[in-house]
Amino acid sequence: MAGAVGAALPRDSRAARWTLVASILGSSMAFIDGSVVNVALKAIEQDLGGGLASQQWIVDSYLLTLGSLILVGGSLGDIYGGLRVFGFGVAGFALASVLCAAAPDETALIVFRAVQGCAGALLVPASLAVLTATFSGPARGAAIGQWTAWSGISFVIGPTLGGWLVDVSSWRVIFLINVPIAAATILIVLRLGGMRQSRRTDLRVDVPGALLCVAGLGLLVAGFIEQPQLGWSSPLVLGGIFGGLVLLAVFVVYELHATMPMLPLRLFRIRNFSVTNIETLAVYGALSGLSVFLTLFLLEFSGYSAFRAGVALLPITVVMFFLSPRTGKLSMQYGPRLYMALGPVLAGLPLLLYARLPVHPDYWVDILPALLAFALGLSLTVAPLTTTVLADAEPGDAGVASGVNNAIARIAGLLAVAVLGIVAVGGGENLTVHGFHVTMAVVAGLLVCGGLIGAIGIRNPPRA
Repeated sequence: MAGAVGAALPRDSRAARWTLVASILGSSMAFIDGSVVNVALKAIEQDLGGGLASQQWIVDSYLLTLGSLILVGGSLGDIYGGLRVFGFGVAGFALASVLCAAAPDETALIVFRAVQGCAGALLVPASLAVLTATFSGPARGAAIGQWTAWSGISFVIGPTLGGWLVDVSSWRVIFLINVPIAAATILIVLRLGGMRQSRRTDLRVDVPGALLCVAGLGLLVAGFIEQPQLGWSSPLVLGGIFGGLVLLAVFVVYELHATMPMLPLRLFRIRNFSVTNIETLAVYGALSGLSVFLTLFLLEFSGYSAFRAGVALLPITVVMFFLSPRTGKLSMQYGPRLYMALGPVLAGLPLLLYARLPVHPDYWVDILPALLAFALGLSLTVAPLTTTVLADAEPGDAGVASGVNNAIARIAGLLAVAVLGIVAVGGGENLTVHGFHVTMAVVAGLLVCGGLIGAIGIRNPPRA
């Protein structure tokens, strides 16, 4: 079965089918862990201690390394072979998951979550690269479609299954479920001959760029997360935010002159590419802000169990799973501008209702209607956004264009959780009802701004 790592194979070949299975299994771990932790935050706090800042770090340490290193992971796949890097990423993710499950305190858990993010940065881009190398023509589109569909299912399974496990057992179990998935994936990778791929000597990893990106984002996020406890006058807060911005500026200058940059800034000369990634910051930042802080509100104030909180947000994924493919086809037919302008506005306006959400809401009256409207607006936005990122890129840049957008989506969530935490605590150190209400108003505003960016900046391609 070693041929799976070489030339593209027919869709119905045995090696191709097993390659698709391995790609879906391995990447599902990263997608599940991107959402499952939200419903476990209260249980983790009760067991390990720490306040909102610790909860933010548990979410953000994973997003920090995943978002800032995902382009490096793609480069490593190009150099050492996609299937080999994918296998190492899966193994590393399983090991980090075991360490998370055994974490003795919140500091250790935060560190191990960051290690998880590093492993995720290897396996997520490599899983798609493996599919691209294995399939060709219409079979490639079908394989990536299946990968995308199962990614959506992973988001459904994550909070729901994780919430149930937290309620009946322990928050530690949500990390251990990755171990059997990883074991099955590694067995398939070994059977496919993934460890025998040759190394390319004409490429290298942009190590200075990666270090500058991680350090800059890390300092910036640290400043915002620690602000509620230390105050704006603290040298650590101001130094972290200012130092992070300086390092990110140095990162941009370095990438402009690097021979093989991890972030090819020339892509930002393409109007739709630049505008779409700015809209991605707003839309995905709002999505992360809603999922994290609404879940915390339901756990902390509304008396929801972890399982019930996981199920509460399930309609978002269900609606997107069914509507997004159809929206993608329509945007290809009529152009993306209308969808990328109207979608975020339709998603944002209903969330203003959450700015007055009662402490003990009626789910069917107070939560579900706005959630369904939000999901409808998001469904109108996400598929057109993804296709627009790739539309104007040269064929050889499609992979890196997708990787840049994926990284920006993760960084948007990282920054949103950090910055919105200042609003959510309302001048204190922990989430307050008033702070949550203001946070939801800000989330709604972010989405409306995203729609305005799309309306003003996106240009429909000329129709034949």
